[in-house]
Amino acid sequence: MYPGFIPHWKRRHCGSRGDRSVHVGVGFADCETEEGGWEFHTSPEDAEGGFGFGFSFGGGAFGVRRPLRFLAFKLHLSEAQVAELARILDAIKTERAQAAVDLRRTLSSFAEAIEGDTFDAAKANAGASLRMQSAERLKDAVVTALGELHRLLDPEQRKLLAYLIRTGTLSL
Repeated sequence: MYPGFIPHWKRRHCGSRGDRSVHVGVGFADCETEEGGWEFHTSPEDAEGGFGFGFSFGGGAFGVRRPLRFLAFKLHLSEAQVAELARILDAIKTERAQAAVDLRRTLSSFAEAIEGDTFDAAKANAGASLRMQSAERLKDAVVTALGELHRLLDPEQRKLLAYLIRTGTLSL
């Protein structure tokens, strides 16, 4: 971001009259309250206890830090639940990273299969098999994580998580 634009951005996201609550939509605003603490609202409705639709993880990798903070806030998790959720999210993140490595390997296999004078079907089949195995491992990891989340959460928290997934606020 151009440095001259920062004051305008802060006024837009942190308020022009000293209102320094964080409103999440496009990204995080780094605003402090006048008492020195931090406020976190995903939308104006959230500040009043409603649901709010301003946060999306998009189609990127399901990282750990922001989703953990977001879910801990939205689902009102206890400290023990947050620790277990961090472990679950870390397992998914690791499996997705491995799937990305496998994807690069399959692309390399496909490129090698087509670059020679004759098409090498064995290399193409090996790449396709690796891609299918990787997708299967990722599917199993997500299903396992969802099962662990179900055991971890109480019924009200499960309803909120299902709502976040159903509305697209949270994507797996």
